[in-house]
Amino acid sequence: MKKIVILSFFSFLFIQCTSVKEHNAHLNDLIVENDLKADLDFTYKKLQRLQPKLYWYISKKELDYKFDSLKNTITKPMTSFEFYKKLSPVVASVRQGHLIVSPSTKKLNKAEKKALKDKGIGPFSQFDFGIINDKMYVLKNKSKNKSIQTGAEVIAINDKKISELVSGYYTLFTSDGYNKTFKRKRMSYMISTFYSNENGLQDSINYSFKQNDSLRVVCIKRKKTEPLKTNKAKTKEAITTLDAKQKKKIKKDKSTYGYDETTKTNNRDLKFIEKDSSIALLKIRHFDLGKPSRFYEESFGKMQLKKTKTLIIDLRNNPGGALNEISDLYSYLSDSTYVFLNPYEVASKTSLIEKSPFNKAPLLAKILVTPFYAPVVYFKTYKDKNGNYYASNSLSKPKPINKNAFKGKVYVIINGGSFSASSIISSNLKGSKRATFVGEETGGAFNGSVAGIMPMIKLPNSEINIKIGLLAITPFYKTTLEGRGVFPDKEIVPTIADYVNGKDPELNWILEDITNNSTILDENKKDKNITLK
Repeated sequence: MKKIVILSFFSFLFIQCTSVKEHNAHLNDLIVENDLKADLDFTYKKLQRLQPKLYWYISKKELDYKFDSLKNTITKPMTSFEFYKKLSPVVASVRQGHLIVSPSTKKLNKAEKKALKDKGIGPFSQFDFGIINDKMYVLKNKSKNKSIQTGAEVIAINDKKISELVSGYYTLFTSDGYNKTFKRKRMSYMISTFYSNENGLQDSINYSFKQNDSLRVVCIKRKKTEPLKTNKAKTKEAITTLDAKQKKKIKKDKSTYGYDETTKTNNRDLKFIEKDSSIALLKIRHFDLGKPSRFYEESFGKMQLKKTKTLIIDLRNNPGGALNEISDLYSYLSDSTYVFLNPYEVASKTSLIEKSPFNKAPLLAKILVTPFYAPVVYFKTYKDKNGNYYASNSLSKPKPINKNAFKGKVYVIINGGSFSASSIISSNLKGSKRATFVGEETGGAFNGSVAGIMPMIKLPNSEINIKIGLLAITPFYKTTLEGRGVFPDKEIVPTIADYVNGKDPELNWILEDITNNSTILDENKKDKNITLK
């Protein structure tokens, strides 16, 4: 038996290595027209079969025309990446931010991955970039070259103008509906991915920086990570002096706060700004990681104990995450029994079975789970009088507020990076008039998005991947303004000067407003478009 296991393991490694080698060998092969057109047809059929509300922001006639027009332009063979650049804008016209097209790129085997890791951090990862007023700036410099200051404008990458790169990459993805803030925020941290997809992984990059009215080119190479200089003896002594109870508490705290080992930051943080604990700041970077239910129970318990009067929730650059977590958080913020979501809209009676989340599970698990999963999902899916299919969910039923629900004033800070789940909870807080919003329009649409279960579909000939959402997730509250995000009551967009000077204008405005006790509301955007379903 042991010999069989060992043989199977080495067979798997051999097949995997062969697969990687074969994939890379044919990566730039030309694909004939008929195969490209077949992939195009395959894409549209999958979208029609699996994506609910496919024609939410574009009519069937318009989308048919786009696919037909692209097919007519395919008159000669092209590589997979060339096809990707033509296909992506057509799929992006659906205007669903979770609908993502990814090119077929070079794969690395285990040895190559290790070698790359040993080389160190890539030249893109040594900076945090921000796109402000169509220009790209350095927001944080993590490279060895400390002469590059926060606020330096990036003019070009390897002699390619940033304006040309950004305008080209903008066509490859979309926001939800007609949103104006998401693409800028996403481009700030995704430009490295788009560039690497097109040009391969870079060991060095020549950046053209504009700083203090002077232009200079700086070569940034991979940076080896240097181990932290610590006194091993003292560290060991400190660890050994901790008793079992203390070690358990540290482990529990990391779990509760969702500690991220990569970034060395907590996913969730609560701190009190004033000495009397009258103002609490709740920062949530992602609705994922750790034990959120325990965190919220502890945090709102503390606020109640300390008699906190004002809560500020920071959802800037929060890309979303688990629906159960945002529903749980909302139970501490709502002022009465609530319904959080509407039933999920799905494409058909069987779409959730066809692309079950268990399809990629180990064979034994798949055999054991599918006989139970399939009938449950099938019978939970129903058709309404208009012919649309819905799947019921527990979040579409009335829920009581938590016993430690916060009764005071609530502010929420949002921006274009507030997407998906962070937009859903913002929609309900805005619709129920429970919070005052500060910042800029959320990246996710007020009326929801298509996400939830998101299988990856691989096109048979070009091997391009398309991530398709299977659930139309819509908040209980709606706005008549389709295809836009949650608007702030007080719009504040940080300038590059704010980043250079380390200022937080949104938070500063809120603190001043609390002091003055005179919240400014934009009557043109607040409430008049809010409706209940």
